[in-house]
Amino acid sequence: MKLRFEESQSAYTSGSQSARAWTEAWVKAWAYCPHCGNATMSQFPNNSPVADFLCGSCSEEFELKSQKGKFGPKVADGAYKTKCERLDASNNPNLLLMNYDLKTLAVVNLLIVPKHFFVRDIIEKRKPLAATARRAGWVGSNILLGKVPESGKIHIVRNGVIRDKELVLAEWQKTLFLRGESQESRGWLLDVMKCVESIGKRDFTLDEVYAFERHLGDLYPGNQNVRPKIRQQLQYLRDRGFIEFLARGNYRLKS
Repeated sequence: MKLRFEESQSAYTSGSQSARAWTEAWVKAWAYCPHCGNATMSQFPNNSPVADFLCGSCSEEFELKSQKGKFGPKVADGAYKTKCERLDASNNPNLLLMNYDLKTLAVVNLLIVPKHFFVRDIIEKRKPLAATARRAGWVGSNILLGKVPESGKIHIVRNGVIRDKELVLAEWQKTLFLRGESQESRGWLLDVMKCVESIGKRDFTLDEVYAFERHLGDLYPGNQNVRPKIRQQLQYLRDRGFIEFLARGNYRLKS
């Protein structure tokens, strides 16, 4: 894998158009599918709804977003209605996020948010554009990247360093069990996973997860039995190999 762009890929005078051409051409030439490991990614026609690339081997779809600086907890995105409809579809895409450096014309970071994390729950509706705007009334969206657990952010390139492909594929497989869950069940699992990760250490206790009881109760006000629900989610995550049971009330986050 080569991190530098080829300047000859673009003949545009616009900086944003050039950057888009460079980043898309780079993904097509160098990126691989984290689901099956296939090294060939084909490109959808321009302006396809929430999809840019397709794996010709396993048919996984990918949306690419790229920018110069690192992505923060909130990423500006396209039309809210179109985004929600696309993410509700059975073939909703995975999200590719790329940071690049214009001085070196190279990829700095490339991470993937698997589609079982790239869901409607992390999409925020923006205010309609003002009546004086060229697209008056248009409603955009934001991707709330801060709501995605760290296990849902898989780096292929990190700070200019290419990660081992086998590690990337293994991290992808680690959370694949979430695809089989309903939207409601997946929501609880993702929120408990984020709570576990925010404890900040591999070994943790049930009481440390219970400390998030009020937070989870605010997220799910209709549930009056948050602690039993937490225990249920931990048992499920243990059965799926995401965490390990050590002893009564003690767990370990698997690496």
